[in-house]
Amino acid sequence: MSDDKKLDALEASVKKSSKVRTPVEMGHYGIKIDSDGAWYHAGTRFTRIELVKLFSTVLKRNIDGTFWLETPAERGQIDVDDSPFVAVEMQTQGEGENQSVRFRTNIDDWVSLDLTHSLRISVDAETGEPRPYIHIRDGLEARLLRSVFYELVDLSIEDFDAGALGVWSDGHFHRVGQVEDCE
Repeated sequence: MSDDKKLDALEASVKKSSKVRTPVEMGHYGIKIDSDGAWYHAGTRFTRIELVKLFSTVLKRNIDGTFWLETPAERGQIDVDDSPFVAVEMQTQGEGENQSVRFRTNIDDWVSLDLTHSLRISVDAETGEPRPYIHIRDGLEARLLRSVFYELVDLSIEDFDAGALGVWSDGHFHRVGQVEDCE
């Protein structure tokens, strides 16, 4: 089956009502999500955000780190350079321990920083720079744009007892880094 036919079949399958069954393995769909969160099929960028949003609803990540588009009828592997989503905007409401922080992704979904949607900071092995992520669902994350991360750091406070820099959101303190890392 050609890549275009696989893509058409996948779109039709996503739109069908869901029934419990084992999906047919379709191989690789020829889809890639680059490090900026842009979706490509056979090297051509998706221009319809509605299609990206639709496919993102059936995006799964296996324990081994592979990514799949999976419907009740079929599943196929895709490539993801970094994370499938990018946090492009941050909003806050309230202050101190009553503050809420939320992020908008590149597909216009909003996610609140809370115990379910936790923050993870890794360090880029090549540059030594922090690479912040927020958990979206089922092992899927959104990488925070640098500007969004800087906003988060500006909002951060020091917790001297823990030696941590972080933010309050949803009644919990979320670590952004060690105090000595940010001096």
